[in-house]
Amino acid sequence: MTEETLLVFPCRFPIKMMVRAEVDLQALIDELVAPHADALSADDVSMRPSKNGNYIAVTITITATSKAQLDTIYQAMTDHEHVLMSL
Repeated sequence: MTEETLLVFPCRFPIKMMVRAEVDLQALIDELVAPHADALSADDVSMRPSKNGNYIAVTITITATSKAQLDTIYQAMTDHEHVLMSL
């Protein structure tokens, strides 16, 4: 059974998450995304603090190879206590 998707793999795909500012972002990315994606460079990760500096919006752009890969990453983010939201 194949799952339908509008994406054509492989493709560049941005994954976004919101975390509290005190979280060690590199450790979080290493835990949640790195095991499921090719090597990430500094250009693949962008961060923007919230207006009051309490939160950080993170965008990680990976080369996605399948829907299953993306589902695994999103599930890891959803299950993690430090990730407040993922898109």
